[in-house]
Amino acid sequence: MTAGEETESARTRQVAGIRTFAGVLMLLIGGYHAMAGIAALMEDEIFIETPSYTYALDVTTWGWVHIGLGVLVALAGAAVLRDRLWGRLVGILLAGLSLFANFLFLLYYPLWAALIIAFDVVIIWALAAYRPEQA
Repeated sequence: MTAGEETESARTRQVAGIRTFAGVLMLLIGGYHAMAGIAALMEDEIFIETPSYTYALDVTTWGWVHIGLGVLVALAGAAVLRDRLWGRLVGILLAGLSLFANFLFLLYYPLWAALIIAFDVVIIWALAAYRPEQA
């Protein structure tokens, strides 16, 4: 094997690794959103009441937003793992929506929301940086 072939093989693994990382992270974040949504629907008391919060929504509304977003993010993550172009495009859009939803959710659960925001930024980067022609 020549040095050029080794470099090409390493690049192929790296590109595939970025795609797989983004897809798996999307599945995990989708699961998180769905679980947070179910928790909001089942027990209103686990969420902190913030009466003067500018972006305050009913906890049931937050629950349905998180469940819907979670299912969509997980489905897009599965499409990314199958190397579908639409999965990457929808994944970038949904990661942006997830980022926005978690920004609004910051006051309720700041640590988790900040963590998911950071993961959403990583997902957007990974999906935007992925170039299938390099694989």
